Amino acid sequence: MTDTADERIMQLRSDEDVVRLRQLVREQMVAAGFSLIDQTKMVTASSELARNTLRYGGGGEAKLSRLTNGLRHGLGLEFIDHGPGIPDIDLALKDGYTTGGGMGLGLSGAKRLTDEFDIESAPGAGTTVRITKWKPY
Repeated sequence: MTDTADERIMQLRSDEDVVRLRQLVREQMVAAGFSLIDQTKMVTASSELARNTLRYGGGGEAKLSRLTNGLRHGLGLEFIDHGPGIPDIDLALKDGYTTGGGMGLGLSGAKRLTDEFDIESAPGAGTTVRITKWKPY
């Protein structure tokens, strides 16, 4: 893990890394004063995306950042892999769609649980997913 004042980078190579990321996200959410509900939403979303990075992207990294936008404070995560990419993002975001035998709720669930969600992917080019949770005023 690399630490800077506002960013931490964690490699995602094993299930243990996913567990460590969940712990780090919870710690950062608590330290920033988020409610238990928002903590749970962000931990759940980050866990799903970390598992996807590992399972479908062959591993990668997660970047966690503390964010400030005017008076707003939040937490952002970026998941990056260099795997096969997603050929149809709209289809991948539909509830129930899966290529791996799961429930098909990972991407769509993460999108619902966060305030901001962005995904970039193309076949052969890997996938980057960004999520943000803002602390209410």
